[in-house]
Amino acid sequence: MKQFRRADRVGEEILRIISRLFEGEVTGNWKGLVTFTQVRLTGDLRNATVYFSHLGENEELPTVVEFFQRENKQIRRLVGRQLRIRHIPELNFKFDPSIQEGIKIERLLNEIKSDKDNS
Repeated sequence: MKQFRRADRVGEEILRIISRLFEGEVTGNWKGLVTFTQVRLTGDLRNATVYFSHLGENEELPTVVEFFQRENKQIRRLVGRQLRIRHIPELNFKFDPSIQEGIKIERLLNEIKSDKDNS
């Protein structure tokens, strides 16, 4: 059986809490969909990197990044209300391009397939 580190369990809980917050309590002023893909914590649980993906216009990404920088303390406070540990980690939001890259690869594969079918 796989052993999980405490940082992994706390990271998963932070991911659930932040996802729920953005379903209702916290909203941004951008167009498109923001999803949270992963949370990585340091071993001492002091710092958490929250990875997010944005599906929408590329011009909106700076608005999303600026929102997370501006509202970081508020989001941390809301997470702290629900997370039952002594010290709430500092949150650092980082863009995760993996979903956009996956969509781009899928599009390219579909184009190749349609070109192959047309030949």
